[in-house]
Amino acid sequence: MNFSNIEEISISDFTKLNLVLGSILEASENVKAKKPAYILKIDFGKNIGIKYTSAQITNYSLAELVGRQVVAVCNLPSKKVAGFTSEVLILGAISGKNVHLLRPDIELENGTLIG
Repeated sequence: MNFSNIEEISISDFTKLNLVLGSILEASENVKAKKPAYILKIDFGKNIGIKYTSAQITNYSLAELVGRQVVAVCNLPSKKVAGFTSEVLILGAISGKNVHLLRPDIELENGTLIG
């Protein structure tokens, strides 16, 4: 990823993103994906509910992911990934080939807004 040509956005643009905390309920391999990926079932609390995503975060084991809280963008359009509809985008720090998922330093209620 090239960060040298990133377009500046306004605070108004940033506040349009619905960044929300959720807990991973289930994790399984996305066997149809060209690059290794997992299908995740995530609980975003009573206002958003359960959402699904396909994510290339295979530096984690499936067992490590279940129960883990994550931060995701919940208002992007759904996207087809290897025949699967991905509804949210999980956020993480990219380090080489690994993605390190963002999470709070204490457990918070699912559906908590991130700002």
